[in-house]
Order: sequence, then structure tokens, then C-alpha cells
Amino acid sequence: MATRPIVIAPDPVLKQMCEPVETIDADVRACLDDMLETMYAAPGIGLSAPQIADSRRLIVCDVAREGEDAQPYRMVNPEIVWRSDEIVAAEEGCLSIPDQYAEVERHREIRVEYLDPDGKECELAAQGLLSACIQHEIDHLDGVLFIDYLTPLKRNMILRKMKKLKRSQK
Repeated sequence: MATRPIVIAPDPVLKQMCEPVETIDADVRACLDDMLETMYAAPGIGLSAPQIADSRRLIVCDVAREGEDAQPYRMVNPEIVWRSDEIVAAEEGCLSIPDQYAEVERHREIRVEYLDPDGKECELAAQGLLSACIQHEIDHLDGVLFIDYLTPLKRNMILRKMKKLKRSQK
């Protein structure tokens, strides 16, 4: 396992539609492990493949609180198959948009189908923070960032800050 660099917005890779994984092999499993290690090191609660410049439909998440045992999910080709009608707003951030937070509306509950690292078909009912995290990470696979839900003024303000941050890192 290894930590990988996290792509910072604005970057074209974050706006691309990711490709489905055709075969789950050692490379896919290694990528999922690297993603988890990268996420934990950041630290964060979710990470998608495009955030490490990989265009496959892979996400990882773990919303366990500090002091709780880790509860990592490794999802290949995740797809939301049901959403509750109830919408909730909560503050979100993103490892690709460091130190920027905004309130985003999401479905309170979802059901997601995915393949695990062994290729087994799984279905997960998620609510609360786990639901929001999975929705956020699946958005990444479709080229959508949480700032895309904001007003153009707020979004552009955040993007200007990210451009300035990227210039200062060069």
C-alpha cells in the first residue's frame, strides 16, 4: 500500500466521467488499498479514483468516528439504486478542495449496489453521514464536485482560492 498525491481542483481529471471497471484484478485491489491509505493519511472520510488521477469507477469511504474501529468500504462500480425523498443539508468538504466547506443538500438515505474487491455483488443501505459520503464520492465519478451545487459566486470564489493555492505549491 502507498499514499498517492491528491489532485487539487481545478483539474480536468476531476470533471471527467469515469469508466466502469471491467475486471477486478490485483491492480484494482491495490488501487483501492492505496486509496484507503491516502484517505486515512489526508485525513478524510471518502476518496474517489479521480482524486488520485485514476479514471476508473472506484470509491472508498470510512465514516467511523475517532476511537471507533475502522469501517472501510471499498466499492467498484458503485451505483445508487434508491434514494429517499427526504433531503437534508449538511456541511461538506473535499480533499481535492482543501480547507473549503459549504452546505450541500443530499438524500437522507440511499441504497447503493457495487462490487467488492473480490467481485462479489453487494448492496448497502446507508443513511446520515455515510449516505452523504457515498453520494459525494459517486458524484466525483460523474465529474461533479460539491462546489457544483453552490451558487456561481460561491463556486468561483472557492475556485479562485484553489488556483492561488496551486500556484503557491509550484
